[in-house]
Amino acid sequence: MIVVGITGASGVQYGIRLLEALKELNIETGLVISDAGKTVIDYEADRTFDEVKALADNYYEFHDLTASINSGSFKFEGLVVVPCSMKSLSSIANGYSDNTITRVADVSLKERRKTVIVPRETPLRTVHIENMLSLSKEGAIILPAMPAFYSESESVEKQVNFIVGKILDSLKIENDIYRRWE
Repeated sequence: MIVVGITGASGVQYGIRLLEALKELNIETGLVISDAGKTVIDYEADRTFDEVKALADNYYEFHDLTASINSGSFKFEGLVVVPCSMKSLSSIANGYSDNTITRVADVSLKERRKTVIVPRETPLRTVHIENMLSLSKEGAIILPAMPAFYSESESVEKQVNFIVGKILDSLKIENDIYRRWE
């Protein structure tokens, strides 16, 4: 299972498209959406919270610290926090596990599971970069939502697919969701 955490940063389309892609690839998913993430879904997405929730095989409440994914003995292959707010990134980097997303990230890192963080903020403060460096040193993959233009991505959908394809690549999941460099 791949766990997807959607936080309150702009860019919920990345998380939604990742859930769709994993479903298309028949990969089991778990989903956690922060309270702020729900607000951003209402503001940015062309889907409701319930429609996004339905894309996942398993849904875990944001404030349920007893959720199975919050235990190191629960097996999942990896975690993607997409988009990842700077608040969530800071909490994860500093071991402050006060909700399901930050706790499952703590588990993923301590168990040395694939952990992909997709930060969404610009410009970056020094502390943001330091937090990303801290997570990178622990083995997390920091994958900023920075689309490439060499893939002839003239539409927003293709730009989103590029980032989602890079996330899948980071998880070592075969995909052809975006045009690769030739």
